[in-house]
Amino acid sequence: MKTINVGICGLGTVGAGVVNVMQRNVAAIAARAGREVSITHIGARRDNPACDVGSAKVSRDIFAVVNDPEVDIVIELIGGYEPALELVMQAISNGKHVVTANKALIAMHGNEIFAAAEKQGVSVLFEAAVAGGIPIIKAMREGLAANSIEWLAGIINGTGNYILTEMRDKGRQFDDVLADAQQLGYAEADPTFDVEGIDAAHKLVILASLAFAMPLNFDACFTEGISAIAPQDVVFAGELGYRIKHLGIARKTDQGVEMRVHPTLIPQRRLIANVDGVMNAVLVKGDAVGPTLYYGPGAGAEPTASSVIADVVDVVRTIDAEPSNRVPALGVAQESLSALPILSMSDINTAYYLRINVNDQPGVLSHITQILSDSGISIEAVLQKEAVQQETNVKASSRQIPIVLITDRTLESQFMAAVESIEALDAVQDSIHFIRVESLG
Repeated sequence: MKTINVGICGLGTVGAGVVNVMQRNVAAIAARAGREVSITHIGARRDNPACDVGSAKVSRDIFAVVNDPEVDIVIELIGGYEPALELVMQAISNGKHVVTANKALIAMHGNEIFAAAEKQGVSVLFEAAVAGGIPIIKAMREGLAANSIEWLAGIINGTGNYILTEMRDKGRQFDDVLADAQQLGYAEADPTFDVEGIDAAHKLVILASLAFAMPLNFDACFTEGISAIAPQDVVFAGELGYRIKHLGIARKTDQGVEMRVHPTLIPQRRLIANVDGVMNAVLVKGDAVGPTLYYGPGAGAEPTASSVIADVVDVVRTIDAEPSNRVPALGVAQESLSALPILSMSDINTAYYLRINVNDQPGVLSHITQILSDSGISIEAVLQKEAVQQETNVKASSRQIPIVLITDRTLESQFMAAVESIEALDAVQDSIHFIRVESLG
């Protein structure tokens, strides 16, 4: 059978990983693909000493790869929106299959990419775009095909998870841990995408589209980062039996679909609450199978290469099949996707952790609980810490103490109205800090 020729665009960390793994496991890959697979053309601005490209042609113009008539499959690893979008669309126009690790590209432009690929009769696969080496895309698109997915929740950014783990285990401040993460190479020089949840939102949008057979809609995803998390929140959460994780959550309800990325308190007995460091995990609840957890490295050269090459093998297996017999990018054909309504955060129903700094005076807690009660919000747990007197001449009434509450589930619009009323109390100092709580049971 004809050898399948692969072209790689981008020879950074992941690109070098793909080259190394394909060379090391060439026989196993050929056996699983059913024919020989060879890297014949690489587009890269510079060489990478972390790999030996062998006899592959190297071009400084990445478009030379997608325009090479000998290349059957293009692997896009340059990242970002442009020129990645132009590159992928040109590859599709040239009748080439595409494998990509570019979550931002898929989240923002996947609809047009998949439509063009379906029209052209080629495949676009993107396992490595979400959770690195964890085969979560294939699991959701094929392994859970019998299920109606009810919800999913994922730790899908290793940088944020590393920061929260260090804050919990060592009592460190956010800024200090972030600086270490940058030195270790876990965080970029500009860490905005990681710590403010944008990277996780890209991935969540992809997972939600797979779960609920709907078009990709990044602009509708609520995103909140972890930069406001204080060490005391981590400590208080632990005292209450919870851990703080930066989660991407998607849930289908009768009213529509939730898509939200934010810090979340999770009961520490849950498996996903014990996923630490730079590791990723995705918890998926199907109506037939129940909850299933997928865990592993979310980044890195060879873990990500593992997913990229698995996609290459899938393409090779079906390269001669009728396009209609291949698994569609989002599990169903483009015309079968449903544009479901995306809920705003005001319509979300969840529980809440509140940390309220108040003056140390009688009756404050009763005023707060009365406001919550009047708003129809029940309280599940309370921590009221002793005031620490910094100076002997400070009156007790002017000392501050934190009151920490966990509420039962309530509508976010109701909760926010109650928060506004509590903040108006004379005894309440500063803005109330709150974190959403999910049981994930």
